[in-house]
Amino acid sequence: MDIQNAIIMFDALSQETRLRAFRLLVEAGTSGLPAGALSEALGTPHNTMSFHLGHLANAGLVSSRKDGRSVIYTASFDVMQNLIGFMVKDCCSAEFASIREDKRKGCSVIELADYCCEPAAN
Repeated sequence: MDIQNAIIMFDALSQETRLRAFRLLVEAGTSGLPAGALSEALGTPHNTMSFHLGHLANAGLVSSRKDGRSVIYTASFDVMQNLIGFMVKDCCSAEFASIREDKRKGCSVIELADYCCEPAAN
């Protein structure tokens, strides 16, 4: 991932309604949620929610599909994985974070080092 794409995605997520909607879509998994359900869950008017979902879609963070009269939105998990990978691989020191492949589970694992401060002296 290049830095320009990362900036576009972080810009899309830097607004509260969009971040909250994206988090709900991540929780919903691959089945996604109808735009109306997102609007209701967040207490956001439908037209405002459509604007925010369009912004997330333009950034590549969500995709949509028609299901009858509803539009179902789904988090783009591969894009999210690439964005997180970009942060860990390109922005973090290996002493603080790393990504490893768990071949047994078939997934990537992010490991964050314990970098807490030294305990205060008594």
